[in-house]
Amino acid sequence: MNKIAALLLTTSLTACIQLPSQLERQSLSQAGDAVDLLTYVDPFIGTGGKGKTFPGATMPHGMVQLSPDNGRTGWDWIAGYFYPDNIIAGFSHTHLSGTGAGDLYDISFMPLTRPFIRTQTEGGPETGTIVSHFSHEEEQASPGYYKVRLKDYDIIVELTAGVRSGLQRYSFPTTAAEGVVRLDLGYSRNWDKTLATQIEVIDSYSIGGYRKSTGWAKDQRVYFYSRFSHPITSQELFVDGHPVNLKQASAKNLALELNFNLTQSKTQDRSLLVHTAISSVSIENAKANLEADGKLLDFPATLAAAKDAWRGEFSKVRVSTSEDNLRQFYTAMYHASLAPRLFSDIDGRYKGPDGGIHQATGHPRYEFFSLWDTFRALHPWKTLVDQARTQEMMDSIMDHYRVAGRLPVWIFQGNETDMMLGYHSVPVLVDAYLKGLTDIDGEDLLNAALQSAKQEAFGLASYQQLGFVPYTERKWNVALTLEYAFDDWAIARLAKALGKEDIYQEFAKRSQNYRRHFDAQTGFMRARDSQGQFRLPFDPNAYHPEDYCEANAWQYSFFVPHDVAGMVEMMGGNANVSAKLDAMFSTEQMVEEFPEWISGYIGQYVHGNEPSHHVPYLYQYLGEGHKTQRLVRQIMRELYTTAPDGLAGNEDAGQMSAWYLFSSLGFYPVNPISGEYVLGSPEVDSADIRLENGNVFRVQTINQGPEHVYVKQVTLNGKPLNGYILRHSDILAGGELVFTMSHQP
Repeated sequence: MNKIAALLLTTSLTACIQLPSQLERQSLSQAGDAVDLLTYVDPFIGTGGKGKTFPGATMPHGMVQLSPDNGRTGWDWIAGYFYPDNIIAGFSHTHLSGTGAGDLYDISFMPLTRPFIRTQTEGGPETGTIVSHFSHEEEQASPGYYKVRLKDYDIIVELTAGVRSGLQRYSFPTTAAEGVVRLDLGYSRNWDKTLATQIEVIDSYSIGGYRKSTGWAKDQRVYFYSRFSHPITSQELFVDGHPVNLKQASAKNLALELNFNLTQSKTQDRSLLVHTAISSVSIENAKANLEADGKLLDFPATLAAAKDAWRGEFSKVRVSTSEDNLRQFYTAMYHASLAPRLFSDIDGRYKGPDGGIHQATGHPRYEFFSLWDTFRALHPWKTLVDQARTQEMMDSIMDHYRVAGRLPVWIFQGNETDMMLGYHSVPVLVDAYLKGLTDIDGEDLLNAALQSAKQEAFGLASYQQLGFVPYTERKWNVALTLEYAFDDWAIARLAKALGKEDIYQEFAKRSQNYRRHFDAQTGFMRARDSQGQFRLPFDPNAYHPEDYCEANAWQYSFFVPHDVAGMVEMMGGNANVSAKLDAMFSTEQMVEEFPEWISGYIGQYVHGNEPSHHVPYLYQYLGEGHKTQRLVRQIMRELYTTAPDGLAGNEDAGQMSAWYLFSSLGFYPVNPISGEYVLGSPEVDSADIRLENGNVFRVQTINQGPEHVYVKQVTLNGKPLNGYILRHSDILAGGELVFTMSHQP
């Protein structure tokens, strides 16, 4: 029998949860705010396996991600921390969530007692990395909080975070008369290569400096200002590993060891606090950010503020379901609230994509837009539960355009990486515009979109001339054409809304370019040369990075989310497409060694990456909704778990979690800018979406259960909902969507 959390208030992050009986399941959402939703969030989910998440402390969309690092390089340590590891080399203030990019890990502190323990780590310095062993039994994490015991030094480390700052509390052993805090800015980490560093001991309680580096993002600048709760009794500065008798230095590789007299500690546990704020502008701005966050060196107050901020995020959707699914749901909400994130300082300044310092006015500047991933579900999710912040994010995208001259592709730390493909800023902006979530002028938005669509880089010259990208010109050519076609449809929708009929016709026609790659003989989207000849030989089961982006022909052949009806007609009708989809989910993978990004598969369907996330919902268009219902429940059951390796693939800045959030509620944005959602099979018993307009939209299920995955009937506000489409406007109006579930199709 499934059980859910008891209806009791608990503020302890480690409290045992008393569970009520099955008869009490539906009372959870009625209990409102009496249940502390923080207890259902596990930041360790995704830190193992393919997830690439970090477990440390951060605020919703906060500038700082204060988290432990294992001190190793390599794919498994992309987020700095990999759950199977057993050493920690420091606690740094910047991390990416669930990406394939090995950047950041800036401003890394490590508390120590002498003598230090060094070990050789992958990618670490030749002299060895200073580390401590740790055990997961002595580690815990929750939203805004992380704690671990460094076994080799018997030091307890606790982390929490403000909006632009991180606060660390080190509890040294009572036997230690002196504590050491080491700040290492020098050695390169993963892809992130150090270019220049500076450290200054400002006074007995404060230090400042910067780390400048290059990696996926070519020009990364992180300035910092740190304040300590105890006076520094002595310090030693190291330039390229050599000690120097200086209080300030600039070099490529700098480290600083600070010594503190613990016998003067007023607390029995001999704790030392380190409060650090960062900035992309200057040390002075970092100091101002620290002061603006307030609660200086007050760990309980800072932690309480972080927890309250996260409670506010989670309260937007109140869910009743099994305990296991509650943990999946609210951890997914947590991960979906990590990106994009704040980048401008308290005074509004930030480093821009041109390398200059710019001023955000009227809104904060956000960065970390992983748009190839997040245009599909994360940004549509935010248009439901985070509308005010969505407007700020859209303003940030347009600010980038005004400085860089084109809309962003994949940006963070004030850099355009041009990673992945498409101009997916366009559908994200257009979706927000059509939903009334931005006051950006429509003409300005259209001009920005046209600039992206009519440039000649990235294969677009051939795309505009031939209607497709030939394989003789660029890798990922099939994927490029298909994703450009979708983005073109977004431009057509915007032009239609603005009354620009000529532009509408032009881009509606361009949006049909997906047809150029279809091979009726094999039934797949295939690469062509500039003369239109298909590439030979062809194996739809093989992974060809030269033609498909992180996918194969199976996964990309169904990427026509803007024209499913046209795709079905092109492929020979409902019966043919149904058979093709059946084959996709039943044909075994046939490669001996998978690329890193291929994981979480059912047949040739790969849930661990984004291109086919919408595919299970395509059966609805064919009149076979029961297949959609069975598959989405299978994916949620098998490919999302509460274990550290509980994500089937890279979290990708919230996209993997957003798929789960929508699907568990019973609907998904197959076409992310249509203003429509395709129905699936809800996993929740009930859910209240508390909208920013004051309305509440409730999802209710009848006869729910793990074997009752099929939908017998759907009603909206008491009336049968004909078809399989739920409109965004229906949700915003408030009301109730009721699914009656069955164990039979």
